[in-house]
Order: sequence, then C-alpha cells, then structure tokens
Amino acid sequence: MAAPLREVYHEDFLLGFGRRVQSVYPSFDIEAFVASIVDESWEALALKGRMRRISTKLGEYLPQHYESAIDVLIEIADDCVGFPYLFFPDFVEVYGQAEEHWERSMSALELFTQKSSSEFAIRPFLLRDSTRVMNRMMAWAKHPNEHVRRLASEGCRPRLPWAESLPMFKADPAPVLAVLELLKEDPSLYVRKSVANNLNDISKDNPEAVLAVSRRWQGEHDHTDWVIRHGCRTLIKSAHPDALTLFGYAQETDLTVNASISIHPNMLSIGEACEIQYDVSIRPGDAAYIRVEYAIDFIKANGKASRKAFLLANKIVAGGARLVANRMHSWADLTTRRHYPGEHRVVLLVNGREVAENHIMLYKRDD
Repeated sequence: MAAPLREVYHEDFLLGFGRRVQSVYPSFDIEAFVASIVDESWEALALKGRMRRISTKLGEYLPQHYESAIDVLIEIADDCVGFPYLFFPDFVEVYGQAEEHWERSMSALELFTQKSSSEFAIRPFLLRDSTRVMNRMMAWAKHPNEHVRRLASEGCRPRLPWAESLPMFKADPAPVLAVLELLKEDPSLYVRKSVANNLNDISKDNPEAVLAVSRRWQGEHDHTDWVIRHGCRTLIKSAHPDALTLFGYAQETDLTVNASISIHPNMLSIGEACEIQYDVSIRPGDAAYIRVEYAIDFIKANGKASRKAFLLANKIVAGGARLVANRMHSWADLTTRRHYPGEHRVVLLVNGREVAENHIMLYKRDD
C-alpha cells in the first residue's frame, strides 16, 4: 500500500531542505527550524497542514523582510522541483498578500509554478482583487512556458478540487472564459486538460455558457474538439439534452425496443461484489450514437438516495443492433464512497434515459 502523501514531509527531507537554504543564507538555523516543525502535533497534521506548517515556519527563520526572504527561495528554486515544494508558492500566499508585495508575489508565483504549482496559492489573490489578477492571467496565457500557461487556467477554476472555491466566477464566468479563449488550441495537452477541467467546473453552475462556447469552438481544431468534449463530460453524464445533441447522441424517445438489467447475486453484504448484466436492443433503421450506463441510487446515512452512473459503452451502433455484456461491481467502501444497508435501485441508461431497472438488497457485514 502506498504511503500517504503527507509522508513526503519527514525530518530527513526537512534537514536536506534546510541545508539548501543555509547554502545561500548562512545564518539559517536548520536544527531550530526542523524542531519548530516536527513537534508533538506533527503526526496529526494532514498533507496541507504539514505544508502550511513548513511555509509558516520558514517565515520565522528566513529574513524578516519579505522581498529578501523571496530572494532566498528564488536562489534555490532550481534545486527544489516537484510536488513536495508546493510550500514555495504557499509561502507567497502566507506572507506576500500585502499591496506593496503584489508585483513581487506575482513574479514569484510565475517562477514557482514552473517548479511545482501555484494553482492553490493564487486563489487568495483572486478573491482579494480578481480583475487585477485576471489581467495577469491573460498575460500568463501567452507565456512560453506550459506550466505558466496552465496556471492561467488551473488557478481560476471556479471549483478547483482541494482548494477554496471562487464564488465570483461561479456567478459570472466571463473573465475565466476570456482566458480559456487564449488557451483552447494550446499545443500542450497538459494545458488543454486544464482548459477542459475548467469548462467542466463552469458547466456545473453555468451550463448554457459552456454549451455556447462549445458550439462556437466545435470544428475549429482537433484540440478544441477534444477540449469541449472533455469539458462537457458532466453535462453528458447528466444527460443534458443540448449537450447530447451537440455531440451527436441519438435523442429519439423510442431508441430502444427491448432492454433488461439483471444482478447476481441480488442480496449481498457490504464489501462483496455482484455481476451486473445488461441486454439492450436498438430500434431498426439508421445507425445511432449511444451511451450506455448503469446507475445506482446509493442509500446514504440519512436514508436518502444519491445516484452514481458507471459507463458501459459509448459508440455508434447499427440500427437493430443488440448489446449484451456484463460487469462486476464491488460494494466495498472507498475513501470517496461509503455503503449503507438497504434496498438499492439499479437502472440501465441509454443516452440518459432509463430503459430498465432492478434492485439489490445490501446488508451490513456480520462482524
């Protein structure tokens, strides 16, 4: 089993980092710095808590003048590359938000994102003055380095995971879309993935805005076609009719002439698995672009149901075609989903429409 991500921050790592700092800032007290971080509360800290502890303590042991402290970090930045060094931009977030530091902080985030990522650290600056920061994002979108261009998109995602949301862009995504317009055909897949993920974020609050952009971008370039397809994935999964139409999915109400879904066994305990089999026949006539899914209305702790869909097939099929297949489904608890006993409804979806259903009874495992 892989070690938790927080374990990248350990005493040996901190000592090695301290030696790098001391090589350019001789008065840096490595032992005191490490001791101030790894105290009795260290083991209980999660990843972001450990990162914040390091960046906060750096402010106590680096030069007290912010600009001088940044100079130290910049001098060693080329030797501090990768995920563990997210505390470099985090240092800027903690100590560099004052108005007199704004320009220096933006330059530092531009540099540090090329070594790790500034996508989290930029967000408090956006919340403080979105217009000013988005103007900088427009410039970053034209930067020669792909990591900086990605920051222009990733940093302003309204719903970036593990980050503070940006309510002003949930309400009005126009400034974000202006940045994405510059990046829609970016030569870097790394950047285009961020553009698509940003569109997907926006679609959850402003679906019509994303559909309008997608219609305008569709067919402009292979890159933009991929971006809008990936960016509309939530709309497609939720069977938004305009999204399905945009990407060519058949929309007839009589698309299927026969469908069934079966579950074996249909009574099992949490932690076990079942086989789900489906059988669906498409109406005769023209070929159809279809998306076949099964969805489970999971019972939650409060007794209410929450639906999750699982893709089975996504392809063009001939009119009159019959699709039969099976899939094993695990009912083991995950970090992202816990299971609760009760009757769960399982449905077969074709292009978002329910065409068959069944039920499974889930029990609590006997201890």
